[in-house]
Amino acid sequence: MGNTIGKMFSVTSFGSSHGKAVGAVIDGCPANLELSSEDIQKELDKRKPGTSGVTTPRKEEDEVQILSGIFEGKTDGTPITGIVYNNNQHSKDYSMFKNTPRPSHGDYGWMSKYGNYDYNGGGRGSGRITIGHVIAGAIAKKLLKTKNIEIVSQVVQIGDIMAHSNDFDTVKENVEKNSVRCGDLEAAKAMEELILAKKQEGDSIGGIVETVAVGVPAGLGEPVFERLDGDLARILMNINAVKGVEIGFGFDVATSSASEINDEYYIEDNEIYTSTNSSGGIIGGISNGMSIISRIAVKPTPSISKCQKTVNLEKMEAEEISIQGRHDPCICPRATIVAQSSVAIVLADHMIRSGYIHPSNLEI
Repeated sequence: MGNTIGKMFSVTSFGSSHGKAVGAVIDGCPANLELSSEDIQKELDKRKPGTSGVTTPRKEEDEVQILSGIFEGKTDGTPITGIVYNNNQHSKDYSMFKNTPRPSHGDYGWMSKYGNYDYNGGGRGSGRITIGHVIAGAIAKKLLKTKNIEIVSQVVQIGDIMAHSNDFDTVKENVEKNSVRCGDLEAAKAMEELILAKKQEGDSIGGIVETVAVGVPAGLGEPVFERLDGDLARILMNINAVKGVEIGFGFDVATSSASEINDEYYIEDNEIYTSTNSSGGIIGGISNGMSIISRIAVKPTPSISKCQKTVNLEKMEAEEISIQGRHDPCICPRATIVAQSSVAIVLADHMIRSGYIHPSNLEI
């Protein structure tokens, strides 16, 4: 079971939705990075459930505890373990799904592969395990900040409603002002209305989350199997409910000509830039110094109260189910911090691998 990602800066995720706890072990963070539980908590609070009408009503404080890796307020170069205890599980809500896989969930695949499957809340396949991503991402972002690299994520589309604000500083400010975490405040209002309407219908809605990283130097990534865009695509595609990943123009390149989208170079103050950034800051698998731009397509939450068809695996007959319990009517708002964290993990790993960050001691 693949639970670890990264080479020099590696993250191992653990736990399940209705188990005792979830969290992550981060190995490879250099010593002497100032770090506290508050640094991680402020990031976890952005994905915490029950904070608005567009998220699940499940109430969890998601309070992180750091078990190792910090000495006198700084990292000490040893593995950092962050853990969040589950306190508000309603496992009885899931007993009816023991033998009836929920449509568009991972239930049937997990049952087929492992046999012994914790179906409560989706078990290890639940979106709750992304707490580990956020714990690791908080550390990665603080590490990247020492090199003036910043990352912001926003919801750019819900259903057919699209945002139009793409100025980095504006987006960074506005995502904290609305529950949808959209950089366009007008679009955010319409998105929230659509999400709440779907919730009222017992349905859900999907969307697109965009992540932009600025200040990334040229030279991150390898040209073949460890391309920067390949590693980003891998970690982003591994986020629950993500069904598509784009870098830069993404699938729009298929309807473009080279003369329209080629990123032409120019020199300013003895530095190299491109006049456009259709490649999303990565050419030939290696960063070119421009902003790294990625987008993920997030499917609608499959847990809905509308009646759906499934099968009973014990009786081997057709059955209908209606999924009750506490679920997000749209995953996108809380997915923003997960996407941001995931990009940070990959960039931190490549910054160390490429020699921009010392692997052992930040003070060297």
